[in-house]
Amino acid sequence: MRYRFLGRTGLKVSEIGFGTWGLGGDAYGLVDDNVSRKTLKLAFDLGVNFYDTSDLYGNGHSEKIISEALKPVRDEIIIATKFGTLPHKNWYMPQDFSEEHILKSIHGSLERLQTDYVDLYQLHSPPVNLLRNDGIVLGVLKDLKQDGVIREFGVSVRSPNDGYLVIQDYPVVQVNFNLIDQRVLDNNLLKVCNSNNVGVIVRTPFCFGFLTGGVNADTEFGGEDHRVKWSYQQKKTWADAVGLFNHFVDVKGCSLSQFALKFCLSYNAVSTVIPGMMNMDEVKENVASCNIPVFSRGELSEIYRIYSDNDFMIEKMRGEENA
Repeated sequence: MRYRFLGRTGLKVSEIGFGTWGLGGDAYGLVDDNVSRKTLKLAFDLGVNFYDTSDLYGNGHSEKIISEALKPVRDEIIIATKFGTLPHKNWYMPQDFSEEHILKSIHGSLERLQTDYVDLYQLHSPPVNLLRNDGIVLGVLKDLKQDGVIREFGVSVRSPNDGYLVIQDYPVVQVNFNLIDQRVLDNNLLKVCNSNNVGVIVRTPFCFGFLTGGVNADTEFGGEDHRVKWSYQQKKTWADAVGLFNHFVDVKGCSLSQFALKFCLSYNAVSTVIPGMMNMDEVKENVASCNIPVFSRGELSEIYRIYSDNDFMIEKMRGEENA
């Protein structure tokens, strides 16, 4: 495992982190908690020290599973959780970023995580109007940091453009980035974050599983799987995109998943990538991507050209899927 600094926070995180949305049981279908605990423990044994969760995932269940699996090594890991987005179904997304709710949320997370501090506390997909008029939230987070309840704070933004609204006041931004969603390059957000020493957490490196090659347009998703919301055409577009990168994967001699992760990590601005991992085989495969050499400028330019020449987004990313 290799480690990188999370911007100017001083936190040193594994470049392969662990996204735990799926472990909540309400995002990618039902899960076996015993498997989840074993998966988390193996990730730690293989050097993963960064675990990203939210009080939203399984209505806090993801946080509980992390504590059950990793409480004995709490001081050796970095836990990032989120607040502000409330339980919901379909596209409507109720939120609460009031001071009262923040304080209630952080204490709920601390109880479920069985810890007295959170390493990184993030706003969860806040609306643009809040980011433009953030007079209360930032003050509450600074107080929590001063009191030792949180070590650092950041924002998991809805879209890459929202990142520009937070990088002045927040030392960490979490954002979508993958082979077929390179908007952080379109708007130069990665470059600006790098210049301002803002930590970047990359979510959706597999585009909800479509960039692993294990999902196609005809895959049947269960009722608890959020991917049932996407149209057949959108799913087919994402699934078909895999073929555009096969020649790169062959040259690298790695799996498609490993290729997708190393693409993200080939940008110095990226601190960590947080793929969702549901079992031990996925952990082993994803961690092994650390052994692949970073991509050359020429390779990255060719990949960006493929992205630019195609339209991979048929439907608007409403709420950016709350990941």
